[in-house]
Formats: sequence, C-alpha cells, structure tokens
Amino acid sequence: MTENTPQTTEDFLAAARHLVRGRDTAILATLARPDTPEAGAPYASLVQIAFDHDGAPLLLISGLADHTKNLLNDKRVSLLFDGTQGRAEPLTGPRVSLMGVATPTTDARHARRYLARFPAAEMYASFKDFSFWRVAPGRAHQVAGFGKIQWFENFAIEAAPALIDAETDIVAHMNADHADAVQLYAKLAGESGDGWVMTGIDPEGADIRRPETGTAARVKFDKRVTDAETARVELVRLVKLARTSIS
Repeated sequence: MTENTPQTTEDFLAAARHLVRGRDTAILATLARPDTPEAGAPYASLVQIAFDHDGAPLLLISGLADHTKNLLNDKRVSLLFDGTQGRAEPLTGPRVSLMGVATPTTDARHARRYLARFPAAEMYASFKDFSFWRVAPGRAHQVAGFGKIQWFENFAIEAAPALIDAETDIVAHMNADHADAVQLYAKLAGESGDGWVMTGIDPEGADIRRPETGTAARVKFDKRVTDAETARVELVRLVKLARTSIS
C-alpha cells in the first residue's frame, strides 16, 4: 500500500513509528565499557527487535555479548531502524535513530511479545546467560529523504490496558479463524506470498510475519485501537479495504 506523503509533524511522527515497528532488526549502538581498549567509543551491533505496546523496543541478548557487557556499564543506547532497502539510492529512503535507556526486564508480557515475533528464539530464552531488555524511548531522529529531517521529543505512545489484556486472544483468533484476512493484510503492507501470521496488535497497528521467509511487516490502523471491539472494527475495515484494492 502506498503511504500518503506526511505533511505535519504528527504525520511524520506516525510515519516514523510505522517504519520502526515494521523492522525486526536494528543496529544497536552502545558505549564501550572502561575495561576495553575502545573505552567510551561507540560500538554497533545487529540485534533482533520486538516492541512493547507503547513502542518501547524489546531485546533478547546474551550476557556474553559485548553489547550486553557495555549496557551493564552504561545503559544509554541508540537504535538505527533502516527503511532504505531496495532503493537504487538508499540515502533517499527513510531511517530513524531512536535514543533510549535499556534495562533488563522480567515482565512476562515482554517475553511473550518477543517470542511471538521470533518463535525460534524460545530456545535461547531458556539459556541462563540470555535475558530480555526493554529500551525506554527517548528522542528520535528521522531522515525521510532530502529535506525531510527532524527530531521528535516523545516517540512512545500511550498503551491501552484493555487491548493488552485482549491481545493474546485476538491474535490466536485471527490466526485460527481468519487466516485469509491476515494474508490480505500482507498485501495491504505491500508484501506477497502466503503463510502470513499475526504476531501482535497494539493501538497503532498489527504486526504480521511470514515464518517461511522470516519476513516481518506492519499494518497501520487509521484509528487508535483500545480494546477487542475497536480492534475488531478496524481489522474488518482493513479486510474490506484490501479486497477493494485487489479487485
């Protein structure tokens, strides 16, 4: 689906959030710890990433990894989300750098959301040296092409408690009883192929994934979703939109 060109700060912010939450990997920058030759210098690594309902990035990382050792010394991070793939001139494409503070989390919801997105990671989650981390979002910097550059002071969104409570049931229901609708959502997101599954839903959209290829995609809602009923209404609307777009 072709996105309308953002016009206002809120439009740009919504587009930036949509880009970020549609990525399943990011470049994580930490600060090298004092006991290394590079002490204080930036250290970049590739990580798989999921998101909490408020948009906070979630990580599953090993205590043996250098980025984790760095975080234990200084929890400040920057995450780069790249939306430039497939462009002949990548620098004309969108990307977002999100600043934040990372802390370990034992919240079962964080683990559930991460593992729903990356089922194969369940094996690592059981290892003693692996732990989940949550990045509290700070400022974000978006480059959406030439002249489309700005900072956002608040990147997080307001979570909806009723939707959090209903998420597991909604996702299970969509995958079990409305798999055809999930395939239509993939087409709305500009993706192809079959076998797509829903992995999560939040106030701004739904996350889908094609396990066969490991491809992740994001379906954006037009209206904020706060509970099971508003989710149902929006998901039905998207099915109708997809059928109209395809026909």
